[in-house]
Amino acid sequence: MPNLVDSHCHINFQDLASQLPDILTNAANAGVGYMLCVAVNIEDFPEIASLAEEHPHIFASVGVHPNAQNGEDPGAERLAELALKHNVVAIGETGLDYFRSEGNLDWQKKRFSEHIEAAKQTGCPLIIHTRSAADDTMDMLRAENAEKAGGVMHCFAEDWDIARQALDLGFYISFSGIVTFKNAEAIKEVARKAPPDRILVETDAPYLAPVPLRGKLNQPAYVQHTARHVAELRGVPYEQFAQETTDNFFRLFSKAERLSEGS
Repeated sequence: MPNLVDSHCHINFQDLASQLPDILTNAANAGVGYMLCVAVNIEDFPEIASLAEEHPHIFASVGVHPNAQNGEDPGAERLAELALKHNVVAIGETGLDYFRSEGNLDWQKKRFSEHIEAAKQTGCPLIIHTRSAADDTMDMLRAENAEKAGGVMHCFAEDWDIARQALDLGFYISFSGIVTFKNAEAIKEVARKAPPDRILVETDAPYLAPVPLRGKLNQPAYVQHTARHVAELRGVPYEQFAQETTDNFFRLFSKAERLSEGS
């Protein structure tokens, strides 16, 4: 069975954490061998770090979501310090989100800049969140030389022009359950055209369950549905696509270690 990676999930969120043994069993049964649990604030980071410490197939990130306005707002040095913890392989999620936040958003740009600097300091790639802010996001990535750190455009929901700009910077494109939605034609186009060595798949669990499970509580096991859909869009066998995206994950997140056979 393919050893898929769910490259972006939030299994520390209460709805999933409350049933974690079942969530992990379901993932294993679906051929999901690894997952990256992504931070959205510093206050909950210890939970994520603990998961990554206890489970060698779970990796962690450290960062503060663009919309978070309460809690610690760490600078680059603080992020770099936390990134030293076991199985922390990425900085983020970070970026710009003009959909949920209003007014003067210079604070979002400053936070984003600190995360980019931390990624360059640590060699940990960036996990980029962008919503209603794609042009500014790409401008900042270029201006701050984010290509030195690399990263992924998570839960990609833009068009081919933005995808091409990200690819030109050396970034990867990650597809969530959104790509399976009927009206997501622009994203499907990107899924067809993106180079095979720059694609990841994710759930963003507990959100955005893919078709045929749309509307349900998402979990890492469901990433197989997204992977199957993208493989079909690209006209390649599922097993081949699963292997490609897994190899891509470990190439991008170079601090993540594959488990040996039978471990």
